Amino acid sequence: MNFLLFRATLFSRALKTSILIILIFVTSLSAWGQASILKKRISVQVSNLSIANALGEIEAKAGCSFVYSPDLLNVDRKISFSHQNVTVEFILQDIFGDQIRRIEVQGNRINIQPSNGKGTISGKVITSDGLPAAYVNVDIEDRKVQADENGLFSFKNIEAGTYRITAKYVGLKGQNQEVTVTPNGAAKISFTLYEDMNALQEVVVNGERVNRFANKTTEYVSRLPLTNLENPQVYSVVTKQLMQEQVIVSVADALRNAGGAVAITNPSGGVSAYFRGFGTGINARNGMESTSDRSALDLANIERIEVMKGPSGTLFGASVSSFGGVVNVVTKKPIEAKKTELSYTTGSFGLNRLTVDVNTPLDNEKRVLFRVNAASHRERSFLDYGFNNTFLLAPSITYNVNEKLTLNVDAELLQVHNTQPMNYVFRSAEIKQPSDLLLDDRKSLFHDNVDVKNYATRVFAEAVYKFSDNFKSTTLFSFVSENVDHSYQRLVIWSSPSNVTRASYVYGPVYNGYTNIQQNFNGKLNTGGLTHNILIGANYRHYSSSFLFAEIQPIDQIDVTKPFKPIVRQQIDDVVNFEPFPSPSQQTASVYASDMINLLPRLSAMLSLRLDRYNRKAIEGEDGYKQTSLAPKLGLVYEVFPKSVSIFANYMSGFQNVAPVSQPNGIRQVLDPIFANQAEAGFKAELLEKKLSFTASYYRINIDNATRMNEELFTIQDGKQLSKGVDLELITQPIPGLNILAGYGYNDNRIVRAELDAKIDGNRVGNAPENVANLWASYAFQKQLKGFGFGAGVNYVDKMYRAADNNFSIPSYTLVNAVVFYNKQAWGIQVKANNIFNEKYWDSWANVQAPSNLTANLSFRF
Repeated sequence: MNFLLFRATLFSRALKTSILIILIFVTSLSAWGQASILKKRISVQVSNLSIANALGEIEAKAGCSFVYSPDLLNVDRKISFSHQNVTVEFILQDIFGDQIRRIEVQGNRINIQPSNGKGTISGKVITSDGLPAAYVNVDIEDRKVQADENGLFSFKNIEAGTYRITAKYVGLKGQNQEVTVTPNGAAKISFTLYEDMNALQEVVVNGERVNRFANKTTEYVSRLPLTNLENPQVYSVVTKQLMQEQVIVSVADALRNAGGAVAITNPSGGVSAYFRGFGTGINARNGMESTSDRSALDLANIERIEVMKGPSGTLFGASVSSFGGVVNVVTKKPIEAKKTELSYTTGSFGLNRLTVDVNTPLDNEKRVLFRVNAASHRERSFLDYGFNNTFLLAPSITYNVNEKLTLNVDAELLQVHNTQPMNYVFRSAEIKQPSDLLLDDRKSLFHDNVDVKNYATRVFAEAVYKFSDNFKSTTLFSFVSENVDHSYQRLVIWSSPSNVTRASYVYGPVYNGYTNIQQNFNGKLNTGGLTHNILIGANYRHYSSSFLFAEIQPIDQIDVTKPFKPIVRQQIDDVVNFEPFPSPSQQTASVYASDMINLLPRLSAMLSLRLDRYNRKAIEGEDGYKQTSLAPKLGLVYEVFPKSVSIFANYMSGFQNVAPVSQPNGIRQVLDPIFANQAEAGFKAELLEKKLSFTASYYRINIDNATRMNEELFTIQDGKQLSKGVDLELITQPIPGLNILAGYGYNDNRIVRAELDAKIDGNRVGNAPENVANLWASYAFQKQLKGFGFGAGVNYVDKMYRAADNNFSIPSYTLVNAVVFYNKQAWGIQVKANNIFNEKYWDSWANVQAPSNLTANLSFRF
C-alpha cells in the first residue's frame, strides 16, 4: 500500500513539473515570438504613399498585422522611405516618431497605441544648505537619470500625464514629488534633500562617501558659473559643516582653516586676516561690499567663508579687496523645508552661547520662503578683566515670483559690547619679543568699563531674472552701517620690560555708511566656433562717515612688577577732549567685464577688465581727490584630464584708493593710491569623485608706492615691495568616514626699497609670517558606534615681525585641538579641547592669547 502511495505521489510531482516546464517553454516561445516579430529584418520601399498603405506593405513583407485607431493616428499622411535589412521596430519609429506611446505584440499582431503628446521634465537637486546635490539618482517610472555635478537633471520625450518622481541619495533623506507633463510642455521641479545627521555631515556619490569639506562650488569668486578646476584663481572655502565639527564660535578661529591665513582681532574692533603677506578685513558679504572694521561678525548666519587669494580688484574693487585677496562671507538662505535647529555652547571663561535657526515656507506652493537666525553670546576673558557680549538677529526671505524672476532680501542686526585687545608700543631696545615683558599673563591693565559698544546693520537685496537658460540679469543692493556709541582704545607704551605708560584715545559716536548698487549680466554664447561665458557689470558705491575723536592722552605710569589697579573709564574721561573729526564722503563708479573663452576643448582663457572712477570730496583743511583706474585680469586654464586635473596661470592687478590714516600722534596722514600686480601658476586636481582635492601654486606680487608701519606704529608710504610664495591645499577622504583638510602657505614678503629709510631695504614686512600650516582630521564610525566620532587638528604660525624695522618679533607657535562628538538625526553633542598642550602664544599686537580651555555643544534639530 505504501509502495502504491509512493508511486502515486511521485507521478503527481512529475506531472506538475512537466506542466511547469511546458508553461515556461510556451511563455518563452511566446515572448521570443513577440520579440522576433519586432526584431524581424525586412527591406521595404514606399514612395508618396499614405501611412495606412505603407503599413500594408510592411504587413506583407513581415507577415504581421497592425491594429490601430485611424481616428487617433494620422494614417492619411503621405510618406516616402527606403529601408534595406532593418527591423520592423526601426521602421515604425521612423514613421511615427513621438506619435507612438506604446507598442504591444500578441503573436504576429502588433497593437500601436498613439501618444497624447510628449514633453520634458527638468529640475535641480540641492541639499539643505543650498549647495548642489551632485550625482543624485532621480527616477520616473522605469526611467532613471543621475543629476550632474551642479545638481541638474532632465527627462525628454515623456508621455503627457501625471507622474511621481523620486530623488534618492544614500545618506540623505529621499523625496517624492508629483509633476504633470503637458503636450510639448516643459515641466520644472526642484528637490531639497535634508541632511541625515547619521551621515555626519557627509554626502554620498555613487554609493561612496565623499568629504563635504571639498565642495568649492561658488557663484562669487569669478561671478561666473565656473567650477574650481575651470577657475584660474586659487581660493579656499571654510564650510558650515567644518565650523560645526570644530565647535567654532568666532570668525578668527574659523579662518585658521584657510591655507596660509592668520586671523587677528584688531584693537579698534573687528577681525582681519593676513595671507600672502597682506592684511584684509572681512570686506565682502554675498559678493558685495561689507565691513567688520569695528563691529566684528557672528557665525550664526554664516553658511561659508570664501578666501580668494591674490589681488582681486578687477571684480571686487579696491574697497573690498587687498593685495592678498578677498574674504567673502556667504550668509544662510531660505530653503523649501520646514526645520528648526537649537544649539547651546558652553565652556571655559564663562562661555554661554545660544543660537536658533528657523526656516519655513510661508505658502503652500513654497514660493515664499522665510528664515531667521539669532544668537546670544556671553563670554569672559581669560584675563582678570575683559568680556565679549554680542546679540545677532538675521531674517531673510526669498520670493520665487515665477520661473524667471526670484527676489531675495536678508538683513543682519548685530549688537556688540566688549573690551578690545591692548595696543602695545615699544620704546625700549631691551624688548625684542613679548616674552621680555614682565606683565603677569592673566593681568589686564584696564578695567571692564574701558569698553566698546556698537551696533551694525547689514541689508542685502537681490533680483535675478532669467531671460533664457543661457542669459540672466542680477540686480543687487547692499547697505552696511556701523554705529559706535563709544570705543575706548587701550594704548600701552613700554619704556622698559616693567615700566609702562597707560594711555587711551577714544572714538564715539561714530557712523560709517556703505551703499552699493550693482547690475550684472551673465550669458553664454558662441562666436566663430568659440564658446563664451561672459559677465558685464556696473557698480556704484557711496561711503560717508562722521565721528568724534579724542586724541591720545597718557593716564599714568606704572611698574607692572608691583601691585597696580586697572585704569577705569572715569580716569580717561577726565583728561580727554573730544573734537569732530573731518571725514570726506567717497563715491566710486565702476564698470567691468569678464569673458571665459573656450579656445579648445580643454583650453580656456579668461579676459577681464575693470574701470573705476573714484571721487573723494574736499573738506576743510584737505583737498579732494579724483582718480581713474584700470585693473586687468588674465587667466589660462588647461584641463589635462577633463574634470580631474587642470593647470592654470593668471595675471591679476589690484589697486587701493587709500583713505587717510590716523597716526599715533593724532595727525591725519593723506596717502596716495597704491597699485600691485600678481603673476601666478599652478595646478588643481579633483580625483576619485572628489575624494581627493589638491591645489598647488606659486605667485609673485609686486607693489610700487607701498605703505609700511615703523616701530612707532606710524604709517609711511615710501617704497617698493615684493611678495612671493607657495600655496598648497589638500582635502581628502582616504577611507569612508575619515576626512582630512590640510593647508600650507609659504610667503616671502620684503621691502625692496624704502626711500626714507635705506637701512630696512631687504627687511621682512610686518605681520607676514614665512610659514603657516593647518591640519584637521576627523573620523566618524560607519557601522558599529555609528554617530560617534573624533577629530584633531594642528595650526602652526611662523615667527613674524611687528614692523618693517624687524626689531620686535612675535614668536612662532603651534596649537593642538581635539574634539569628540556623537550625532543622531534629532540631536548631537560635541566636546572640544582647545590648545591642549597649553602653548603660550601672542597675536600680532603682542597680546597674550588664551591658555588651554574646553567648549561643549548640544544641538537639537526638528
